[in-house]
Amino acid sequence: MDSFDDTGLALMKFGVGQPVSRKEDPTLLRGQGRYTDDINLAGQAYAVMVRSRMAHGVLKGIDTTSATAMPGVLAILTHADLEAAGFGPLKCGMNIPGRDGSPMKTPPRPSLAKGKVRYVGEAVACVVAETAVQAKDAAEAVGLDIEELPAVTNPADALKPGAPQIHDEAPGNLVLDFHYGDAEAVKKAFADAAHVTRLEINSNRIVVNAMEPRSAIGSYDSKTERWTLNVGCQGVMGIRGGLAKDVLQVTPDKVRVLTGNVGGSFGMKSQVYPEYGPLLLASKKLGRPVKWTDERSESFLSDHAGRDHQRVAELALGKDGRFLAVRLSGTGNAGAYIYPPMPATTNAVKNVIDVYKTPAMEVNSKVVFTNTTPVAAYRGAGRPEGNYYMERLIDTAAREMNIDRVAIRRLNHIAPEQMPYKAPSGMNYDSGEFTAVLDKALVAADWNGFDKRKQESAARNKLRGRGIGSYLEVTGPPAKEYGGIRFEADGTITMLSGTLDYGQGHATPFAQVLSEQTGIPFERFRLLQGDSDQLKVGGGTGGSKSAIVGSQAFLEAGDKLIDQGRHIAAHVLEAATADIEFIKGRYVIAGTDRSVSIVELADKLRAGLKLPPDVPQSLDVSHISDNPPFSFPNGCHVAEVEIDRDTGTIEVVRYFMVNDFGTVINPMLVAGQAHGGVIQGIGQALMERTVYDSQGQPVAGSFMDYAMPRATDAPDFSIENHSVPCKTNRLGVKGCGEAGCAGALPSVMNAVVDALAEHGVSHIDMPVTPEKVWRVLNGQ
Repeated sequence: MDSFDDTGLALMKFGVGQPVSRKEDPTLLRGQGRYTDDINLAGQAYAVMVRSRMAHGVLKGIDTTSATAMPGVLAILTHADLEAAGFGPLKCGMNIPGRDGSPMKTPPRPSLAKGKVRYVGEAVACVVAETAVQAKDAAEAVGLDIEELPAVTNPADALKPGAPQIHDEAPGNLVLDFHYGDAEAVKKAFADAAHVTRLEINSNRIVVNAMEPRSAIGSYDSKTERWTLNVGCQGVMGIRGGLAKDVLQVTPDKVRVLTGNVGGSFGMKSQVYPEYGPLLLASKKLGRPVKWTDERSESFLSDHAGRDHQRVAELALGKDGRFLAVRLSGTGNAGAYIYPPMPATTNAVKNVIDVYKTPAMEVNSKVVFTNTTPVAAYRGAGRPEGNYYMERLIDTAAREMNIDRVAIRRLNHIAPEQMPYKAPSGMNYDSGEFTAVLDKALVAADWNGFDKRKQESAARNKLRGRGIGSYLEVTGPPAKEYGGIRFEADGTITMLSGTLDYGQGHATPFAQVLSEQTGIPFERFRLLQGDSDQLKVGGGTGGSKSAIVGSQAFLEAGDKLIDQGRHIAAHVLEAATADIEFIKGRYVIAGTDRSVSIVELADKLRAGLKLPPDVPQSLDVSHISDNPPFSFPNGCHVAEVEIDRDTGTIEVVRYFMVNDFGTVINPMLVAGQAHGGVIQGIGQALMERTVYDSQGQPVAGSFMDYAMPRATDAPDFSIENHSVPCKTNRLGVKGCGEAGCAGALPSVMNAVVDALAEHGVSHIDMPVTPEKVWRVLNGQ
């Protein structure tokens, strides 16, 4: 068997489309992962944050006298220390214009509270001591003199005249009055409609609860005047940029960000947090590293929350059930400080159209400050909600108009022959077979056999319902991405990427892509993402884009590698470059059997091969890619639920999904992403909810009070791929990381409403807890 046959067999096992196990799993399963809290630097001290116990108040004084005298205490920092050192506040990295063109209100966020506290858990001081226990004891001894002010936690209440004013820069607590769409066209469509469906529908606030709490270590090198932050995040270049520009106010080359393994994030760890500045300043003052690790109870208070939107959703239909227009109005809760509010604004626009021909649309969102933990991205960041609103409208309209819910979807699907399709959201759909996906999901779910299963449930005193959740997400926000390939002295090959793996398993699919392209054995590849000093640019991971942008960058880098290798191979084989062909991982002199592989060239270069000056001196590649446009993953999920009539308990008993993720690089990893997203969707639909009392105190502040889905809540999943390759990137891939949520919210909620319909229920808001259902069943 020759080398070409060997390459073919390797690609059958490790090429694109194969279910290759994740490279990192053996390390993680042996407990050898290296998360931020696993890192201990020589001479490090420990920090604990002093946090506000009031949701709103004037900060009149901070008494550190007793705490400073306690054993082991090295320093106590407040905002005054940060200000004196020239540190700046955290800033929102995006400004979305309002309906009148005015800029969004973006008051700066101090790392440590200045003048006021605005939510329970806001950091006020940073205590540094020799041990974590000593720092915690001292933090409890810091006295805060806060004159309490009235608090407001609900956006509608925060907009009322006379509501507590949270930021002077945002009168009436209004961050942004957002509008998108042709209001006149939408108004006319609703006026001409044969039927209008209207729902008041909420997306409940979520505590992200990543498996790994946030942690960071700040270091300062007085000789080089450089700052280093070890931190779990979603992209080291973004964190470096935010720290350098806003907080430290230095050039980016003065900052290094290091990230090892990350135990989940879901959007939450993507931003610069208030704790990072104090850690870095303390390190400079003390001349030693300073480490901080959140406790779970602190995470409930300080980690950015997700969702929290309040909507009126409306759908205008013709008498035959054709969609004429969709309109969303309502509020998005920003919390006490503003982060990019795409979930309540632009992402609602891009995703509410879903897979349907809808000629006109309008989105009106008021983003509002409240005395709650700030809200930022959470898995999908507005994408699942947009699909949820539309799918709930469709089921409700079908019931109101006495039209079959499957038929109304088929009637309004965008057809394959209409691609490329310009949606009223401004998005250009390039591909999709939406009716075929729906039909395949219905067959997989045995849709026509439901009545028998419903009778079996009734015999056990249970209600049964079924729900469809079609979805289309806009993924892969365009940005430049880095793709580097470096040949190491030990024979391994390092892939360098500005994306960042926080549980997805990037090393394996990236290696599959490059192995298939170059013929380099899969096992030789290693992945480096977590060192800003070794990257040129990096957009991080978010928006389900890594397979799209990371793979594109590596394919382009692979092209450069192959081209460089062609010139080197010509020299080694003593042939003209024009006569060198690249076939299945080997450079071949055309018409001969003489060849050499990329790996063999690398071995020769390590051994000291001398090359002429006009030949590339290395196989290494450093490449910056202009990212491809958006992609549009889509699919259809079908859920069945059972509801216990006596207790109101809901169980998801069957779950089927058919997804179009374009070209699937690794079906096993894709299935894992889908499973995780579905479980998070089930959690939001049936269990999770953040509650504040009238004083702004969080009522559900631990796992004793906040319900999270467990393994026993997960149904058996059936997953199929209906791949229609994307036409806007080389591999044809579409993002998959957040799609599980997008399909789960509507399918599960439509199933719940279907089960409760015989009791007169046409809509019920998330989370549908047993208590809520019991009250419905008992007329309360």
